[in-house]
Amino acid sequence: MTVQRWYGVVAVAVLASMAVVPAAAAGPVTYYVSPSGDDAAAGTSSAAPFRHLQKCATVMVAGDTCEIAAGTYRETVLPAASGTSSAPITYQAAAGATVRVDGTEPVTGFSQVTQADLTALEASDSYLAGSDFATAVGQGQIYRTTVSLGADPQIFVDDQMYIQAQWPYPGLDLMNPAIERTQSGTTNSTIVDANLTRPAGYWDGATVLMSYWYASQTGTVAGSSPGAITLASAAGCAGINAGDTRYALWGKLGELAHPGEWFYDSASSSLYLYGDPAGHSVLAKSRDLAFDLTSASYTTVRNVDLFGATLKTSGTGNLFDGLDARYLTHYTQLTAPGASCNVSVGVSTGLQLRGSNNVLQNSNITYSAGSGVLLAGSGNRVDNNKISDVDYMGTYASGIAVTGSGATVTRNTITDVGRADVSVVWGNGFSPATIAYNDLSRYDHLSTDGAAIYLCCGSDMAGTTVHHNWLHDAANLPGINPFAEAGAYADNGQSNLVFHSNVGWGNLHNTVMLHGLSGASTNNLVYNNDGGVYLLGITNASGTRIVNNIGDVSNPPAAGSGITISNNLPSGTDPQYVAPASHDYSLRATSPARNAATPIAGVTDGSTDPVPSLGAYQYGATSWIPGATW
Repeated sequence: MTVQRWYGVVAVAVLASMAVVPAAAAGPVTYYVSPSGDDAAAGTSSAAPFRHLQKCATVMVAGDTCEIAAGTYRETVLPAASGTSSAPITYQAAAGATVRVDGTEPVTGFSQVTQADLTALEASDSYLAGSDFATAVGQGQIYRTTVSLGADPQIFVDDQMYIQAQWPYPGLDLMNPAIERTQSGTTNSTIVDANLTRPAGYWDGATVLMSYWYASQTGTVAGSSPGAITLASAAGCAGINAGDTRYALWGKLGELAHPGEWFYDSASSSLYLYGDPAGHSVLAKSRDLAFDLTSASYTTVRNVDLFGATLKTSGTGNLFDGLDARYLTHYTQLTAPGASCNVSVGVSTGLQLRGSNNVLQNSNITYSAGSGVLLAGSGNRVDNNKISDVDYMGTYASGIAVTGSGATVTRNTITDVGRADVSVVWGNGFSPATIAYNDLSRYDHLSTDGAAIYLCCGSDMAGTTVHHNWLHDAANLPGINPFAEAGAYADNGQSNLVFHSNVGWGNLHNTVMLHGLSGASTNNLVYNNDGGVYLLGITNASGTRIVNNIGDVSNPPAAGSGITISNNLPSGTDPQYVAPASHDYSLRATSPARNAATPIAGVTDGSTDPVPSLGAYQYGATSWIPGATW
């Protein structure tokens, strides 16, 4: 719908000689909205505000502003018009106001489950007798209400996400769940584990999550007995390793026995909750989107909180500034086991910047089953944000997932992610992307093959540059052997990448890792990084140069591969950093890295020495610290 505003044309035709004179054009309008407002009000003053953000969205045109009073707005905002580059449409919190656009609805009407209720439930499910659930009922811990929920519910109590009842009980830290591992005898269709002690048939029909190597999948249990379960169809991804596959099971009421858990019976529309909800806020996800800007351009959203919902755009010139976004995307059902891994599940989620030249800045993003931010389209930018606790399903989703072209990812702090903090994935033909001045850490909480920056697969990445980042401290699954973990990981034959002036520590496979596809990893430039370079499976490295780095170059290919490796300081030689314990990697006056580098324009500039320095910090140059600055 196109909204037009007519400011009046005065036409007087009483006398033929009287001209038609247009009134002066009105300027931009500020509208006001408040939870205590009325959509029938004028909306043009704080004394007579609208009630809903959507009312603003319906009437605003280019240049207008919607000033939002403190409160919670449970709606999806769908603008009727776009702004222009010189006159954007703006949604902003009033000065000092906390504004929350919420994708949930309250759930009420709980009552305690009694022994009589338990007896009735046991009549239809014999496995409940003597279960942990039955014990919790006896302790007065189980409450129930009737509510209609979607196929994959998400429940919050006092704004914390609760988890559906499962085995093993994972705890409430989404990035650090309790881990159960398969044992010897596990195959693509059968899980063997002596800790599976439930009686025969108990797990039939349940959902199983299997995570191994680089992929996670869900499927259905076809049969179960103590010590083993059988899947309805075989898992399709390579990499099943009996001792390194983690798994979890859910979908049985008998497992509801721990604080922070819930269970939903869709047949009876019954929501069960562990713990007395009296005096607490119980919410259920109801909407996916807080702002739907797929038909809007030049729209600004500023200083607004998002809860239990996300936003997406397909237009151009949209700006998102000062957001506090929590629990953006949720799902627990992944691909069913089958012929394909389909590891792309979850990538295209989170705050979705599609279209062109859209910007997300100065924002805080926490909690998402999928990505924190998606950069599709072209020319989109993510700058000066803090992102954490995303990809809690452990797929190829990322803190920031780049699937488009010309993306810019700068000055972000990203930590505690299921797999990669930043990923650039899924295809050829990327135009130049820049990933720079980010502080990226605590990746691979739920995977054994990831990175702070992961680039894949088999693509010509000409013009893409990764520079001036801190890449550090892989998280690691407890007790499970990692396959590949690096600060920046170019997987499966990437070519024409530039890595320079990055610093890494706490990475299993060094700061930069190049992995060949059919042996090839060509025309990659690896200059002046600290923390070493790791080469895996490479026989053809034509045009690849590894120069001026501090740290070992591990697994160099045989002579004749075409690679250049020179002027690198091995780990056995102390580079004499100023204060590495506090992450000051600038060089002391006595450092052997001084006056030792091959000059490279745009990389080794700034040294006060006659010859530039090895590593990411030129001696005497202004130091740099990456990450968000707000």
